[in-house]
Amino acid sequence: MSLAPAPIKARAVAAAPSARPLAAAAHPTTHPSAGGGAAPSVRPSPSASVRPLPAIKVLGFSGSWLRSHPIAQPPAIDGRAAIVVDVSSGQILYWQNASTRYPEASLTKLMTAMVAADVAPLDQSITVTPAAAQMPPTRMGLGAGEQLTTRELVEGMLLDSGNDAAEAIAQGIVDRARFISLLNQKAAGMHLKDTAFANPTGLDDPAHYSSAYDLAVMLATILRDYPEIRAIMGQRSIAISATGTHGAFTPYNLDRLLWSYPGTVAGKPGYTDASGYCLVVAATRGNRTVLAVVLGSDQHFTDGATLLNFGFAHPVIR
Repeated sequence: MSLAPAPIKARAVAAAPSARPLAAAAHPTTHPSAGGGAAPSVRPSPSASVRPLPAIKVLGFSGSWLRSHPIAQPPAIDGRAAIVVDVSSGQILYWQNASTRYPEASLTKLMTAMVAADVAPLDQSITVTPAAAQMPPTRMGLGAGEQLTTRELVEGMLLDSGNDAAEAIAQGIVDRARFISLLNQKAAGMHLKDTAFANPTGLDDPAHYSSAYDLAVMLATILRDYPEIRAIMGQRSIAISATGTHGAFTPYNLDRLLWSYPGTVAGKPGYTDASGYCLVVAATRGNRTVLAVVLGSDQHFTDGATLLNFGFAHPVIR
């Protein structure tokens, strides 16, 4: 039986943040879903080419604009945590429980995609393990033994939100435990103080969480440093033709704002019993890009549009 998201409605606007919150909130209560995050350790293909994580250009956001521009009427959203950022200036425009740790569901796949691109060529072939092919509940539709490129698996992971694709990446590039270690190493290098990974998919686990602030940094980093991942996230659908090593796939983007919100350039929704509905999304108008994150919502796409509208209605004068 599916558990309804916790009915926590935090409406008050917290004090304007500094460039990075120092205090970490307590771990949230989670309800591990069927299947959990565990999977057997799988040895990667001997032909796998693994690179070290690259040097990280740390990205952070400032709360100076928000401190000097008190919000008279905060955006009316259903989510329990949210943040709005003007990407060009790095200024936080709105902040609600944004440093509090929550389960973030499939938004995890932002980091899985970045680490995959960091350590393996996107044209590297990966063999799908039986354990990966059986991952519930959202799937790209992979079969055990199929061979796809890292890029094709990232496409299925980010558009279909395929847990099978995420696990195929984690089990096929390096040992799964090593891949999860790389996720946490990358998070530490990015100074994400309210993030920890226990799996590559986002399935509920008490040791797996993030915050609205940290997720905003992840998406902003993709926008800045990972143009190929950004391009994938901006696609409504992708056709992957059948080859001699795999069948045909048609990943379809689950981010409805790509259709309904003009200027949307990248987004990723997610859901688990513990997290509720979550969303990261970025949109561009003119020379401005606004990024929004909402966690623990019953109407994440509506909240995402509301937060983007708020961001575009509050320009940062420089």
